[in-house]
Amino acid sequence: MTRGGYVWWYVDAVSEDGRQGLTVIAFIGSVFSPYYAWDAARDPFAHCAVNVVLYGERGNRFAMTERNARSLARDATSFSLGPSSLEWDGSVLTIRLDERSSPVPRAVRGTVRVRPRALTAQPFTLDTHGLHRWWPMAPDCEVEAEFTAPALSWRGSGYHDTNDGDGALEDAFTDWIWCRAPLKRGSAILYDVRRRDGSGQNLTLRFDADGTRREMRPPLTAGLPPTGLWRMPRTTRSDDGRAQVIRTFEDTPFYARSLLASTFDGEAVQPVHESLSLTRFRNPLVRLMLPFRMPRRIG
Repeated sequence: MTRGGYVWWYVDAVSEDGRQGLTVIAFIGSVFSPYYAWDAARDPFAHCAVNVVLYGERGNRFAMTERNARSLARDATSFSLGPSSLEWDGSVLTIRLDERSSPVPRAVRGTVRVRPRALTAQPFTLDTHGLHRWWPMAPDCEVEAEFTAPALSWRGSGYHDTNDGDGALEDAFTDWIWCRAPLKRGSAILYDVRRRDGSGQNLTLRFDADGTRREMRPPLTAGLPPTGLWRMPRTTRSDDGRAQVIRTFEDTPFYARSLLASTFDGEAVQPVHESLSLTRFRNPLVRLMLPFRMPRRIG
């Protein structure tokens, strides 16, 4: 991995009743880490993390402790960092989590099993120089979540992808929006990036349940209200140019995650949506705030 580079593995899921959700991201080269941004050596293996966020009706639980290479072990099918791990057996991705939230220290402990219905064949390049890549490898998954802390258990639909790159995200992009939604047959993903050179890329992807990519007409731009606390800008796309926010899962100075109601390819859908402002992330004041949510542990 190059100096200043990164790779992450991402899972999100929503319960069948829509009342619970989660996100898990395993990082080597933690791209949103202030410690990585401040590190002159820019060694990605010195800045690893497992980020887990639980979304529920009684509030969220967020954990993201950064660790260095001494806490990391990995091979072709497994990743472990401190007490948490991810393991792929060829059909199921098993995620075992034992983390502690911050700034309020509470345990986040449980197991998530992700069963992709199929794997896709193609990664995509996000920048003009080929330095940043994204692979939506399993856009349609069955997910089981069983947690002892907090005590909860549910099944639902999910998504799994991976990103990797050879430089800092904030050097290549100003912002992006991303969303994915399950469809009656397969799933749809929208990924719109704005590059720092002024160019952009709008991806409109639809995959059948077997992972085959199908054509889908690009939806129209749809406005959304900014988030309540940090006024993060949000937009999306929808067939009719209309969408609404059902729930805001995360509202941070540079990132928002939401559940929407919109229309893709003629179907009423509820996409999981994210807005990321890398211009905001570059702000020194924003970076100074992040250690309160992202503690660092050495060894």
